[in-house]
Amino acid sequence: MNRLIATLTASGIALALAGCGAKAPKQLPPPPQQGPSASNEDTGQPGAPVPGSQADFVASVMSDTIHFDTDKYDVLAQDQQVLMSQVAWLSKYPGKRVTIEGHCDERGTRDYNLALGERRANAAKSYLAAHGVDASRITTVSYGKERPVAMGSDEGSWAKNRRAVTVTIQ
Repeated sequence: MNRLIATLTASGIALALAGCGAKAPKQLPPPPQQGPSASNEDTGQPGAPVPGSQADFVASVMSDTIHFDTDKYDVLAQDQQVLMSQVAWLSKYPGKRVTIEGHCDERGTRDYNLALGERRANAAKSYLAAHGVDASRITTVSYGKERPVAMGSDEGSWAKNRRAVTVTIQ
């Protein structure tokens, strides 16, 4: 009998509280923005990347990636223009920090490729620093052969994987 009364009381309280739900707002909030290239209030241009974002970086520079010859880490002449476009963007946003990722193709040992990837990332960092970007804004990381962009065991795939990629982090 006590269980029946307790159950009925609990059911009555639950029904009473269910009727006290929150009222719908008079105006709904705007829908969430979709992805990094969502409309930008600062520029007023729908689909324009947010200034200073990774999407803005990629849209503004020649490329976020430079490539290297086999077993090399010196910056090639054609990639100097790419890095100079990155210098210009980084000069425009002096508060932004970047990470340069060093990558290698699948050939060679894991340890060898990690060391080579580090040298490649540091070569790109040194170039940016030599052209006015404060070195304290640049970190480096080597992924060796662990993050290929092209799958395959041919010269075309290997050439795409021998790279340094600049990524904004702040």
